[in-house]
Amino acid sequence: MTNTRPAPLNTGVPFLTKGTWVLIILAISGISVLIARLFFGLSFVTNLVDQYPWGIWIAIDVATGVALAAGGFTTAFLAHVIHAHRYHALVRPALLTAMFGYTFAALGVCVDLGRYYNIWHVMLPSMWQGNSVLFEVGICVMMYLTVLYIEFLPIVCERFCGRVNLPGAFAKLNKPVDNLLHFLQRIMHKFISFFILAGVVLSCAHQSSLGSLMVIAPGKVHQLWHSPVLPLMFLLSAFASGLAMATFESLVAAKAFGLKPEIHILRRLGRFIPILLIIYFGAKLIDLVTRGALPLLLENSVQSIMFWIEITVGIIAPILLLLSEKIRRNPATLLFAVSLVIFGIIINRINVFIIAYKPLYADKVYVPAWTEVLLTVGFMSILILLYRTYVFIFPVLEMEEQGSDV
Repeated sequence: MTNTRPAPLNTGVPFLTKGTWVLIILAISGISVLIARLFFGLSFVTNLVDQYPWGIWIAIDVATGVALAAGGFTTAFLAHVIHAHRYHALVRPALLTAMFGYTFAALGVCVDLGRYYNIWHVMLPSMWQGNSVLFEVGICVMMYLTVLYIEFLPIVCERFCGRVNLPGAFAKLNKPVDNLLHFLQRIMHKFISFFILAGVVLSCAHQSSLGSLMVIAPGKVHQLWHSPVLPLMFLLSAFASGLAMATFESLVAAKAFGLKPEIHILRRLGRFIPILLIIYFGAKLIDLVTRGALPLLLENSVQSIMFWIEITVGIIAPILLLLSEKIRRNPATLLFAVSLVIFGIIINRINVFIIAYKPLYADKVYVPAWTEVLLTVGFMSILILLYRTYVFIFPVLEMEEQGSDV
């Protein structure tokens, strides 16, 4: 086995491909919708009304995006807190995914807010409200996003320390910038453990607080999902989705960049996912039985059908698949299995925030406008483009062996 250090991508894969151009077009389309929303308001580009104050921008861009970005704190916990060093190669890609995921979740909140220009108020202690669930979500996301960018600083320093080469008139800043990078590198070497631990704590706090948002609406959320332990459900599902997303990202990146997948690491990581899913599934069943909501599974409604899809496709199926060592050893079948986990998390967040939510005096059903969908797709495209850009510039990916272009 050949050990390699993380390095900027250098496999002969061109940055601009046909797929990249498609992403650029989608990103520009999404930005166009964003500009229209900022200048003409929510009603111009959404089907949101007073009865439905949020839609897919919250359910997908924020709630789902945050859950899928959980790979940052789960891999950091494995590699740095309990010192399972074999998973260290997954930390940097997961950190990058989490950093961008939380950034776009924060942007999703800004876009969804009616008075988006007042979002900075959360930074003023004079405007804090400790009894507000939204305050908890906002302050935790803001703090964890800051921690994520701080955790990425050592990667920036590693890339540019001793290599600062600013062009033209900026060349005189080469030495000061290089000195600053070396200073930050020394500081981060001493305090990085603190930020890793802070990231784990903050991430757990806000993953659960997203569930608290729906706990305070008992008359508006279907009983299949409304529960006093919904914050715990969100946290347990985030643990599983974090490891699944780290595996998914590693396999897809290996395929896209012509690298050999680290299956010897991923198959080991895959052993934890069914355990976490079993704990999550068991907690859901106990909750349904305790609340007397189990008969609702047979009511033959849209809600019950979506719940069955969530637990069968997103929980039971991947449990059965990932318990098999043969499935975990094959990159294709492992990718399929963790994709089901990710699908289940997406469906769960859509169920909780949209399918289960019914306002008391609603006179119609919320259906997202095509512009809402386009902005979400545009944000996802920008995220992928940024990830692609960063792995070409910074030492993020660590693979044993590089293959041919795909």
